[in-house]
Amino acid sequence: MASLISFWLFFALSLLQPQQRQFLASKPWQDWLLDGVSLGIQGAIIPLLQLLLVINFYSLIIPHWQHSFNLFAGGQFLLGFVAIDYVYYWSHRALHSKLLFPIHQVHHTVSQMDMVSCARNTFWSSLFLPYVWLNSLIIYLLHDARGYILAISCTYLLDLWRHSSLIINKKCWLHDCLNSWLILPQDHGLHHHQIGKGNFGANLKLWDKIHGTYLKNTLPNQLSISSGMGIKLELTLWQKLFWPLT
Repeated sequence: MASLISFWLFFALSLLQPQQRQFLASKPWQDWLLDGVSLGIQGAIIPLLQLLLVINFYSLIIPHWQHSFNLFAGGQFLLGFVAIDYVYYWSHRALHSKLLFPIHQVHHTVSQMDMVSCARNTFWSSLFLPYVWLNSLIIYLLHDARGYILAISCTYLLDLWRHSSLIINKKCWLHDCLNSWLILPQDHGLHHHQIGKGNFGANLKLWDKIHGTYLKNTLPNQLSISSGMGIKLELTLWQKLFWPLT
């Protein structure tokens, strides 16, 4: 429920921006349908499959491990927000390799940072991200997973935000506090603008900085980044949803 409320709150805030309202008003119906289906799959169907299938699968192969590990709440949060973020960095970077990018390419058809498009993907490509398997496993193993679930929730909210047009002004004190370590919307905008070159992290800039894939934002605003963004694919809506491989 909190995630749903956050989504609509972010969406309402983005509508306060005239440029964003203009962009959404001109967005083709095919993109609205693709984004709506993708949000439904990633926000509802995949979590449901995690509960009904993945966790039941773990209960079959490791039944004695269920809720058998104790970890203090702060450690759980660090595990979910930091360690899993590092796994995500490598899986996301792998999806930008020549071999795997066709699986991920639909996500990079977005032409402007738009939180409604944050889940745009071929419906089965999410299975290549670690969240589907690792989150279920860790929640299955932990005796009390509230700290880990909080980390998951924060990551989800940041995912919405970094795909949105809700940037923080560079002159604001909050930008100074967050910019050195957190992936901001303008950082992820550069990832979409310079596809495959960097900013692969989800939460933290640390991994990109360590591995030499950090792209520093030197542009004055997000609109500059959005200019010329998005790849063009000669694919039907059906292909984008189910089979983008050509």
